[in-house]
Amino acid sequence: MRKIRILWTDDEVEALKPHIFFLEDKGYEIDTCSNGNDTVDLVRQNSYDLIFLDENMPGLSGIETLRQIRQIRTDIPVVMITKSEEEDLMEAAIGSEIAYYLIKPVKPKQILLAIKKILDQKRLVTEKTTTDYRQEFNRIGNMIAAASTCDDWSELYRRLIFWETELEKSADPGMAEILSMQENEANNSFSRFVMKNYISWFDPRNTGNPLLSPSLFSDKIFPQISNNRPLFFILIDNMRYDQWKTISAELAGIYRIIEEDIYFSILPTSTQFSRNAIFSGLMPSRIAELMPQFWVNDDEETGKNEFEEELFRNQLARKGLKYKWSYHKIISSPDGKRINEKIRQLIDNDINILVFNFVDILSHARTEIGLIRDLADDEPAYRSLIRSWFIHSSLFDMMKTLASYPVKVIFSTDHGTIRVQNPVKVIGDKKTSANLRYKMGRNLDYNPDEVFELRDPARAFLPKTNISSKYIFARNKDFLVYQNNFNYYATYYKNTFQHGGISMQEILLPFAVLEPVNK
Repeated sequence: MRKIRILWTDDEVEALKPHIFFLEDKGYEIDTCSNGNDTVDLVRQNSYDLIFLDENMPGLSGIETLRQIRQIRTDIPVVMITKSEEEDLMEAAIGSEIAYYLIKPVKPKQILLAIKKILDQKRLVTEKTTTDYRQEFNRIGNMIAAASTCDDWSELYRRLIFWETELEKSADPGMAEILSMQENEANNSFSRFVMKNYISWFDPRNTGNPLLSPSLFSDKIFPQISNNRPLFFILIDNMRYDQWKTISAELAGIYRIIEEDIYFSILPTSTQFSRNAIFSGLMPSRIAELMPQFWVNDDEETGKNEFEEELFRNQLARKGLKYKWSYHKIISSPDGKRINEKIRQLIDNDINILVFNFVDILSHARTEIGLIRDLADDEPAYRSLIRSWFIHSSLFDMMKTLASYPVKVIFSTDHGTIRVQNPVKVIGDKKTSANLRYKMGRNLDYNPDEVFELRDPARAFLPKTNISSKYIFARNKDFLVYQNNFNYYATYYKNTFQHGGISMQEILLPFAVLEPVNK
């Protein structure tokens, strides 16, 4: 096995012999150099794993040497060593993409720590993360077995997402597979929990009911509105809790999270039902009853979310609230740029509602376009793609602009999505809804043991197009496929992200309140 080879450049290199002997005893191969010009030549001629570079040398300075090294090799990590603690020097070094920064006099163990942090970090992280998850494994299993309340499930889901993102940093795929098995076990238990308790959540006499979609504004958003501090409510369609954690990490240092919570989507976990419920403050059957002009039935071809602004206006009127507000739906980058040009105008409102549809568009594109499916093959890749969108989006530009104002920002979503794996046969007529995670119709044929069925939709405040209509919902990673041409569609839709059914990923949703760090 090849030894790790290190180049150490310092104009007082003779004084470093104890350090060099220490590192050689640890198994590292050390080359030394006393000036910048020779360092650049050595980098041209040899392959180094790491460079220690003195900042203050006669001739080429450390910063100048670093710039020339970068013209030859961009991949070698460089540790800058200096006597100076001047901030502008540190910033210049960091801006030149150094891997680490040490201030003289340095001790041998400091040097060893820097080497391990840079070159052994992946291995050390893997070992530490694997050990920690092994210790956590039994605790998560006990949490799954004991979960009996909505709060229990919210806390369990947070733990699972924490470990999912932690193990993503690890090079040990075995631990991720074990976690996936635990997550699958949890989703099966969660599905049973929802099936047992869902109808009871609409009884206000029961304690422990979760916050559901129709109450999001009244319980969580309206209380955040104040006369002297504009509120921006950003709803990212089809965003999961783990995807929110990816986005929030990019906002660190610009915003602080002052509240973070999980709320529950109603069923079906689809835009037509959950988002209309959010903006109206009503369950779907009540919308259809009180405002039929704003409700589009499942079997109709027209858009299902064309009246969110009208539904929100009606909610304000019912509650007697007289806010100055705006509503905007952002589907494309030009839409976002136009909103950003109006920031000064929006600041004058009490609340601004911004619906971003990118994640939902990405989810549908992933199903239909092979290239997108390859780019977002699994959950970590999907999160990476969403992160890439966010940091280059008009939304991120807007967040950076808003950070200079005394605002509050709320992030949330209407439902999540799950990567489906298991086809379940169902038979329906032409009037049956097309969604793969739920079906609504009057002539449904299915195995009742494989789905959650609502024979009386009125009990769940769901509208029906016929007196005998009922709803069925897929659970965990199942998806509903018609018997005709079953094998083709089962193969086509397997491993796609879908929503509408029962899973932690679809139902347990992020809600976060942020404020600018500097305000």
